[in-house]
Amino acid sequence: MLSSKCKIKVRYDEVDKMEYVYHGNYASYYHIGRTELLRKLGISDQELENHNIILPVIEMNSKFIKPVFYDQTITILTSLLEDPRSRMKFSHNIYDQNHDLVNEGHTTIAFVDKITRKPIRVPDTVLQKLELFMNPINQ
Repeated sequence: MLSSKCKIKVRYDEVDKMEYVYHGNYASYYHIGRTELLRKLGISDQELENHNIILPVIEMNSKFIKPVFYDQTITILTSLLEDPRSRMKFSHNIYDQNHDLVNEGHTTIAFVDKITRKPIRVPDTVLQKLELFMNPINQ
């Protein structure tokens, strides 16, 4: 399974009046995780947009286990759940600085033609980069 880890420090503007990370910010954390995982493959949002491909989120769910507070460091572990066809499904586990699981989430993104706004299959360049990463012996 392809995974990527990144750490971020919770900013003051990400917490709500209860002093918890506001629940809406988890969508941004998931985005950061997906972006870093795709970068690990050598795929950037900019590169895809230059080829008229966009990646809208078509499904997202989140389970909040423990609160996270201002100035804590969190770790976002993002994994690709299955081989992509026209979409990519990810799991996101977020851990606090004590390595306790604080949030579980899943997102699905679709590959969409930027001009026609219609779904497309995963581009061959993405599949090739994924294949190279999954089977490094073939390099």
